[in-house]
Amino acid sequence: MIPQHFFVTGTDTGMGKTVVSLLLMRALFAAGKRPFYYKPVQTGCHTVLDADSDALFVHRHCPDLAGCDPVHSVGLLYPAPKAPLFAARDAGTVVDTTLLFSTLQALAAARECIVFEGAGGALVPVTPTVTMADLIPVAGARAIVAARAGLGTINHTLLTLEALTRRNVDIAGVVMVQTRQAETPWAMVAENIEAVEQQSGIPVLCTVPVLEDFAHDGDAAVQTLRERLHLSPHAAHSRQTMNMKKPPCGGCSS
Repeated sequence: MIPQHFFVTGTDTGMGKTVVSLLLMRALFAAGKRPFYYKPVQTGCHTVLDADSDALFVHRHCPDLAGCDPVHSVGLLYPAPKAPLFAARDAGTVVDTTLLFSTLQALAAARECIVFEGAGGALVPVTPTVTMADLIPVAGARAIVAARAGLGTINHTLLTLEALTRRNVDIAGVVMVQTRQAETPWAMVAENIEAVEQQSGIPVLCTVPVLEDFAHDGDAAVQTLRERLHLSPHAAHSRQTMNMKKPPCGGCSS
């Protein structure tokens, strides 16, 4: 089976990358796949089990990951809530990109489907010469850009898409995310979608409303992601048989 990997990046930090990653995991499971979630670099946490851990959030709210250990879903971990370059510096070290790249390549080669989640925005520095965007082709993944749904997103999203395109990143599309702090009227969201699609030629895959229950809300977005990303559905019986043979996390202890 041809591997199918996605890398969720964003126009900024706090744009909803983790929620988009969660919904994408749910969409892939619903399509009969066995996706693995992986955060190459996590900052702002002392351990994977800290309250702010993105891997912990995804594992807690994705029912199909029940029983899987989030410890296996994080690569590098730094306590300071900063860009990886500076979080590593504060920890008295530097990011070993040789190790990081080889890990991403090994994971991509070993697994059918991975949802990678970046740290911060697409051009956040990992080292003085490597950005988060540079990790995407190394992982053999297609980029999904998480962007705010409201005012200001047109410029930020187009700049992000332009930067990724210049780096020859394969872009699957954009997901616009509503926030509780600034929920945007649908008429403006529709205009933002129109502008981004017309000027970039890249599709806005779906919009994500404010979610109350992360494990169960957002079904419309999950279904739309399945359709727009052409995720192959499997029969329920085949999926149940497959899950009986191996854990849904795809052997996450490896």
